[in-house]
Amino acid sequence: MNVTEIYRAARDQLLALGDDHERAVAEFRWPELGDEFNWAVDWFDAVAKGNDTPALVIVEEDGSTLQRSYAELSRSSDILAAWLADRGVRAGDPVLLMLGNQVEMWDAMLALMKLGAVILPTTVAIGRVDLADRVTRGDVRAVICNAPDADKFAGLDGFLRLSVGEADGWADLRAARDRPWAPLPHPRTRTTDPLLRYFTSGTTSLPKLVEHSQVSYPVGHLSTMYWIGVRPGDTHLNISSPGWGKHAWSSFFAPWIAEATIFVYNYARFDAAALLAELRRRDVSTFCAPPTVWRMLIGADLGERPAGLRELLSAGEPLNPEVIARVERAWGLTIRDGYGQTETTAQIGNTPSSRIKPGSMGRPLPGYPVVLLDAATGRRVDGVGEGELCLDLSHDVLPLMTGYWGDPDRTAAVTRDGYYRTGDVAARDADGDITYIGRTDDVFKASDYKVSPFELESVLIEHPAVAEAAVVPAPDPVRLAVPKAYVALAPGYEESAEVAESILRHCRENLAPYLRVRRVEFFELPKTISGKIRRVELRARENDPDADLSREYREEHFPGLTGRG
Repeated sequence: MNVTEIYRAARDQLLALGDDHERAVAEFRWPELGDEFNWAVDWFDAVAKGNDTPALVIVEEDGSTLQRSYAELSRSSDILAAWLADRGVRAGDPVLLMLGNQVEMWDAMLALMKLGAVILPTTVAIGRVDLADRVTRGDVRAVICNAPDADKFAGLDGFLRLSVGEADGWADLRAARDRPWAPLPHPRTRTTDPLLRYFTSGTTSLPKLVEHSQVSYPVGHLSTMYWIGVRPGDTHLNISSPGWGKHAWSSFFAPWIAEATIFVYNYARFDAAALLAELRRRDVSTFCAPPTVWRMLIGADLGERPAGLRELLSAGEPLNPEVIARVERAWGLTIRDGYGQTETTAQIGNTPSSRIKPGSMGRPLPGYPVVLLDAATGRRVDGVGEGELCLDLSHDVLPLMTGYWGDPDRTAAVTRDGYYRTGDVAARDADGDITYIGRTDDVFKASDYKVSPFELESVLIEHPAVAEAAVVPAPDPVRLAVPKAYVALAPGYEESAEVAESILRHCRENLAPYLRVRRVEFFELPKTISGKIRRVELRARENDPDADLSREYREEHFPGLTGRG
């Protein structure tokens, strides 16, 4: 068999075993593709030949729609690749790609892959300082962005300037449309050649630069396809912004591996009612959204389940059980949580056929040798227990990054002793289901009890006044540390002692005494540009002697809350 046939056989095996998680884990092996592979040519173009099925549908807020078939995208990306080559883009060149959810983003991804270039996806929301860091650390040789963003690169030199639209000193990608089509030669990319370099969101430190090969994401996302449950002919909607790994997961690789349609609702400002209307109008089959979007959706009128919906998913951060329960009551479908990192594809998930336990991320996905390592001893935890989520590198972990580019010390640190260490702590029950506890940096002790911020935050958001919450340790002379909640209020609520007391009372009634939140402060939560809460900043604030904590509410401020515990 050629590489396309080998790849298809692995894909079809997972599709056939979609209702049997145990068999899929036991029988699936990553396909052996030999020395050379290029996903854009060996898979996408092969699938696209003579294929008029919609590959991409983009709907704007005003209702205007753009649709491209597999065959059309195959041809247009060939043309763009040839045009980029004419401009000087070569195999191995790092190219910073900073576009939104627009057809040129998908065209450019395919075109750059066909040239063997190294793609550095970057969010359009990035600021000048972070952008300069990425251009420098990424050794960028070319930039593709929208014309209005060209000014962000002022003062930066040493790269080709390519824009969508006219900008002084930049070549306009739209000129490629006038170039005649001609078939491209295969780029002969080796499976070990770099394909993608992603900057992480930087929740605890300077963003890392994660490198993926020609197979680690393009082949590794077979696990993501399996977790999503997307099938040939489906329409898949993923709420995500280009520039982050999750966009590649669910808005590029997984749906096209399955030969499904990628649907994008391109809104500037989130509107729950409008999104729900599109789910119904476009007959969406599989829908994935981050927890923030799910929380906003349940705040709206969900109405009846959209007729076409079969699978609901969430990823990016753990989804609180209360959100899952409210959607299930309204639609009769369960949001399935999943877990992975920029450094990998989907590692753990509640798959379509699985029994789902509230709060659990599910079980290891096919091809992933997930283990837990005890934090104190470094030894493997067998059976029921808690530890750091790791991957056993004595097995073939094809989707794992090749490393942190330009940072061999950090790469060595996370792959030491034969394990890849995720930095996340989890617990496994007797059935093998895994529940997220928190980042190793976020879990803390209070009165000598281990505290998982996620567990407390899940209780906090059940209170109607709480839109979002982040729990961190606050210094305490008796207990060394106590849980403190930084809270973003839901619409219709204002900061007051009465609201604070109500939240603290809710925690007292729903948490064990050693876990309950003892301090509350209403605060604008610091976030990364990908929307993840930076608890590291809140922890630092708690230990800053000059921080203004005058607006903090404590249990002892309310006589009705004092007592044992």
